[in-house]
Amino acid sequence: MTLKWLAVVVATVSMTLWATGNAVTLAVNGGQLPLLVNLFVLIAAGTAVVLAVVAELHERMNDRISALTEFLVARLNEIENHTGDRNTGFVEGYLLSHGQEAAVVPFGRRGRGAAER
Repeated sequence: MTLKWLAVVVATVSMTLWATGNAVTLAVNGGQLPLLVNLFVLIAAGTAVVLAVVAELHERMNDRISALTEFLVARLNEIENHTGDRNTGFVEGYLLSHGQEAAVVPFGRRGRGAAER
């Protein structure tokens, strides 16, 4: 059982026991349960409700992140299949036209403007 449903069950059982206990005490003694018992049950039920809401929000956020991840993976695969690797063909062609000894030299660092000159 997930955390959300466990919290819902705890809140439901707590409120049912609280209502039943107060109804029985009212019928028998004409009063209510002690204040400490009432507060404990209400705090337990309130905490369980808050926990259930947080668990539901976490589950929804997890589902959205999973959907976004799947979308991004599919989109990146589509972009990769569409563009191909054009630079590989350029480098291979350069090496074939200049022999195996040809070195591929990277471009130098870009200058920082007139201050370096």
